[in-house]
Amino acid sequence: MTYRVCFVCTGNICRSPMAASVFRARVAEAGLDDRVEVDSAGTGGWHEGEPADPRTVAVLEEHAYDSDHVARQFQSSWFSRLDLVIALDAGHLKALRRLAPSEDDARKVRLLRSYDPTAGHDLDVPDPYYGHRDGFEECLEMVEAASVGLLAAVREQLEGRAA
Repeated sequence: MTYRVCFVCTGNICRSPMAASVFRARVAEAGLDDRVEVDSAGTGGWHEGEPADPRTVAVLEEHAYDSDHVARQFQSSWFSRLDLVIALDAGHLKALRRLAPSEDDARKVRLLRSYDPTAGHDLDVPDPYYGHRDGFEECLEMVEAASVGLLAAVREQLEGRAA
Protein backbone atom coordinates (compact mmCIF):
# COMPACT_ATOMS: atom_id res chain seq x y z
CA MET A 1 0.00 0.00 0.00
CA THR A 2 1.39 3.41 -0.99
CA TYR A 3 1.92 6.08 1.66
CA ARG A 4 0.89 9.49 0.30
CA VAL A 5 2.26 12.86 1.41
CA CYS A 6 1.14 16.26 0.11
CA PHE A 7 2.97 19.51 0.89
CA VAL A 8 0.81 22.64 0.94
CA CYS A 9 1.65 26.35 0.84
CA THR A 10 -0.31 29.34 -0.45
CA GLY A 11 0.07 29.38 -4.24
CA ASN A 12 1.99 26.14 -4.85
CA ILE A 13 4.83 27.81 -6.72
CA CYS A 14 7.53 28.34 -4.05
CA ARG A 15 7.60 26.50 -0.74
CA SER A 16 5.45 23.43 -1.34
CA PRO A 17 7.00 22.41 -4.68
CA MET A 18 10.42 22.91 -3.11
CA ALA A 19 9.48 20.74 -0.14
CA ALA A 20 8.00 18.06 -2.40
CA SER A 21 11.11 17.97 -4.56
CA VAL A 22 13.47 17.69 -1.58
CA PHE A 23 11.36 15.06 0.16
CA ARG A 24 10.94 13.06 -3.03
CA ALA A 25 14.75 12.96 -3.29
CA ARG A 26 15.07 11.81 0.34
CA VAL A 27 12.48 9.10 -0.25
CA ALA A 28 14.37 7.89 -3.34
CA GLU A 29 17.71 7.92 -1.47
CA ALA A 30 16.11 5.77 1.23
CA GLY A 31 14.90 3.29 -1.40
CA LEU A 32 11.26 3.99 -0.56
CA ASP A 33 10.12 5.60 -3.81
CA ASP A 34 8.08 2.50 -4.67
CA ARG A 35 6.18 2.87 -1.36
CA VAL A 36 5.86 6.65 -0.88
CA GLU A 37 4.13 9.11 -3.21
CA VAL A 38 4.94 12.82 -2.81
CA ASP A 39 3.11 15.79 -4.31
CA SER A 40 2.15 19.36 -3.49
CA ALA A 41 -0.66 21.89 -3.76
CA GLY A 42 -1.69 25.38 -2.71
CA THR A 43 -4.45 26.60 -0.44
CA GLY A 44 -5.48 28.92 -3.28
CA GLY A 45 -5.78 28.46 -7.00
CA TRP A 46 -4.14 31.69 -8.19
CA HIS A 47 -1.28 29.89 -9.96
CA GLU A 48 -3.01 26.69 -11.08
CA GLY A 49 -1.37 25.28 -14.19
CA GLU A 50 1.76 27.40 -13.82
CA PRO A 51 5.30 26.11 -13.25
CA ALA A 52 7.21 26.80 -10.06
CA ASP A 53 8.61 30.29 -9.50
CA PRO A 54 11.86 30.67 -11.51
CA ARG A 55 13.77 31.37 -8.29
CA THR A 56 12.50 28.11 -6.81
CA VAL A 57 13.54 26.27 -9.96
CA ALA A 58 17.02 27.85 -9.93
CA VAL A 59 17.66 27.00 -6.27
CA LEU A 60 16.42 23.43 -6.70
CA GLU A 61 18.48 22.83 -9.82
CA GLU A 62 21.63 24.31 -8.25
CA HIS A 63 21.26 21.79 -5.43
CA ALA A 64 20.61 18.86 -7.80
CA TYR A 65 16.88 18.52 -7.11
CA ASP A 66 14.16 17.91 -9.68
CA SER A 67 12.26 21.10 -10.50
CA ASP A 68 9.46 19.74 -12.70
CA HIS A 69 6.20 21.13 -11.31
CA VAL A 70 2.70 22.35 -12.22
CA ALA A 71 0.74 24.28 -9.58
CA ARG A 72 -2.67 23.13 -8.37
CA GLN A 73 -5.10 23.89 -5.57
CA PHE A 74 -5.63 21.50 -2.67
CA GLN A 75 -9.09 19.90 -2.62
CA SER A 76 -10.93 18.66 0.46
CA SER A 77 -11.72 15.40 -1.31
CA TRP A 78 -8.00 14.53 -1.36
CA PHE A 79 -7.93 13.88 2.38
CA SER A 80 -9.42 10.42 1.85
CA ARG A 81 -6.42 9.27 -0.21
CA LEU A 82 -3.66 11.09 1.72
CA ASP A 83 -1.82 9.81 4.76
CA LEU A 84 -0.10 13.07 5.65
CA VAL A 85 -0.70 16.70 4.66
CA ILE A 86 2.28 18.91 5.39
CA ALA A 87 1.60 22.62 5.89
CA LEU A 88 4.44 25.08 5.38
CA ASP A 89 3.17 27.65 7.89
CA ALA A 90 0.57 28.11 10.61
CA GLY A 91 -1.88 29.84 8.24
CA HIS A 92 -1.84 26.82 5.94
CA LEU A 93 -2.24 24.51 8.93
CA LYS A 94 -5.40 26.33 10.05
CA ALA A 95 -6.84 26.53 6.53
CA LEU A 96 -6.24 22.83 5.90
CA ARG A 97 -7.70 21.75 9.22
CA ARG A 98 -10.82 23.81 8.51
CA LEU A 99 -11.04 22.15 5.10
CA ALA A 100 -10.74 18.64 6.55
CA PRO A 101 -14.03 16.71 6.32
CA SER A 102 -13.43 14.89 9.63
CA GLU A 103 -11.37 15.00 12.82
CA ASP A 104 -9.32 12.07 11.53
CA ASP A 105 -8.52 14.04 8.38
CA ALA A 106 -7.62 17.14 10.42
CA ARG A 107 -5.12 15.04 12.39
CA LYS A 108 -3.30 14.26 9.12
CA VAL A 109 -2.23 17.92 8.85
CA ARG A 110 1.17 18.77 10.34
CA LEU A 111 3.66 21.62 10.11
CA LEU A 112 6.81 20.71 8.19
CA ARG A 113 9.21 22.24 10.68
CA SER A 114 7.66 20.25 13.52
CA TYR A 115 9.88 17.44 12.17
CA ASP A 116 13.04 19.51 12.75
CA PRO A 117 14.17 19.25 16.40
CA THR A 118 16.38 22.34 15.96
CA ALA A 119 13.54 24.56 14.68
CA GLY A 120 12.64 26.07 18.04
CA HIS A 121 9.23 27.67 18.56
CA ASP A 122 8.75 29.35 15.17
CA LEU A 123 7.68 26.50 12.92
CA ASP A 124 6.77 28.58 9.87
CA VAL A 125 8.76 28.38 6.67
CA PRO A 126 8.73 32.06 5.60
CA ASP A 127 7.23 32.85 2.21
CA PRO A 128 10.12 33.89 -0.07
CA TYR A 129 7.86 35.06 -2.93
CA TYR A 130 8.04 38.82 -2.28
CA GLY A 131 11.71 38.79 -1.31
CA HIS A 132 15.04 38.10 -2.89
CA ARG A 133 16.84 34.92 -3.81
CA ASP A 134 18.36 34.49 -0.35
CA GLY A 135 14.84 33.80 0.96
CA PHE A 136 14.61 30.83 -1.40
CA GLU A 137 17.96 29.53 -0.16
CA GLU A 138 16.75 29.91 3.44
CA CYS A 139 13.55 28.06 2.53
CA LEU A 140 15.60 25.20 1.07
CA GLU A 141 17.72 24.95 4.22
CA MET A 142 14.62 24.72 6.40
CA VAL A 143 13.02 22.14 4.13
CA GLU A 144 16.15 20.01 4.04
CA ALA A 145 16.51 20.09 7.83
CA ALA A 146 12.90 19.07 8.40
CA SER A 147 12.98 16.36 5.72
CA VAL A 148 15.27 14.19 7.82
CA GLY A 149 12.75 13.95 10.67
CA LEU A 150 9.83 13.67 8.28
CA LEU A 151 11.46 10.74 6.51
CA ALA A 152 12.02 9.02 9.87
CA ALA A 153 8.33 9.52 10.75
CA VAL A 154 7.15 8.19 7.40
CA ARG A 155 9.50 5.21 7.67
CA GLU A 156 8.02 4.46 11.11
CA GLN A 157 4.50 4.60 9.68
CA LEU A 158 5.50 2.25 6.87
CA GLU A 159 7.01 -0.21 9.33
CA GLY A 160 3.80 -0.07 11.37
CA ARG A 161 1.80 -1.00 8.26
CA ALA A 162 4.01 -4.00 7.58
CA ALA A 163 3.59 -5.34 11.12
